[in-house]
Amino acid sequence: MERSGETRDIESQERDRPMSRATLSVPSTFGTIAGLLFLLAVAVVATAALGYIRLPFPAVLQIMASRLFDQPGWIAQIDPVWTVVVTEVRLPRILTSALVGGGLALAGVVFQGILLNPLADPYTLGVSAGAAFGASIALLLNIGLLGVYSVPLFAFVGAAGTLLLVVFLASGSGGLSSTNLVLSGIIVAAILSAGISFLKYVADEQVGVIIFWLMGSFASRTWLDVAMVGTAVFGSLAVFMVYARDLNLMALGERSAASLGVDFQRVTLVLLITASLVSAVCVAVSGIIGFVGLLVPHMMRMLAGPDNRRLLPVSMLAGAILLLGADTLTRAVLPQEIPIGVLTALVGGPFFCYVFRRRQLGKA
Repeated sequence: MERSGETRDIESQERDRPMSRATLSVPSTFGTIAGLLFLLAVAVVATAALGYIRLPFPAVLQIMASRLFDQPGWIAQIDPVWTVVVTEVRLPRILTSALVGGGLALAGVVFQGILLNPLADPYTLGVSAGAAFGASIALLLNIGLLGVYSVPLFAFVGAAGTLLLVVFLASGSGGLSSTNLVLSGIIVAAILSAGISFLKYVADEQVGVIIFWLMGSFASRTWLDVAMVGTAVFGSLAVFMVYARDLNLMALGERSAASLGVDFQRVTLVLLITASLVSAVCVAVSGIIGFVGLLVPHMMRMLAGPDNRRLLPVSMLAGAILLLGADTLTRAVLPQEIPIGVLTALVGGPFFCYVFRRRQLGKA
């Protein structure tokens, strides 16, 4: 069937415009990613030296290098306690916080792209409320079938179940729509929030444990947590990069994207499920951490532009650096550790208001 003139014009614009912009910005994109990678690597080494026991920076670097290249002789002169502190206590927590930050930022970019809503984040569809409800049940009933991983497992099941319910409510004869998804997420999240309040009411002496988990923490993370979150984050990044061009075209609207060859319903469902699952894994490990998925994509669009092929990796690295810095602040700088979710909300909320206000004034 012959294509209309309007379809050919849109396709021509899409073909010509990104090629010229990408050609001009390839060096700066690689430079931005390389700079963020270097900054993240320095942050990982530097934060591993900070804590109750302050360690020399060269010793930390030497311990990491010996483990990375499997050369135990390189640390023969270093106190074994330092090695245990770095490799078994601090590094799992540091890497988990960085991976969770990267995962939440990735999900934020995708949710904002799918829903065409600048206020969308990993919790818009009620994923966080579902995880919180599942974790609250596990804590209230003191379920310990899998030891310390019982609460994360229930949190993940709650998040996944919430996603299925939201998709079921939002689906109709016309397929999925961003409006129906947002409304369904708000409804389900409100119901689950009421359920969480009820669980806290009947929790009695367990209410403090539930509240602390809900506020987020990376304490006592292990290498298994690193492997689990890392698999989810890098797996989701691979999926998002495959569909990055389709996500760009979806910003033109469903009809225009479909005319350019995008299977709108299938791509929406794949990206929605992937973003929700990586959010669920992150929340199950860390608890509720807000503003990372909302704030980082907005900040990185000013740096990398709106093209998701550049925005996704840049946002992942920036989210990792941001949450790693926040966790280090509460772990090693403040006189007493406070929940990481509280810190990100206290810092991220006013900063987002500042960014939002500047954009509003710029448009005036």
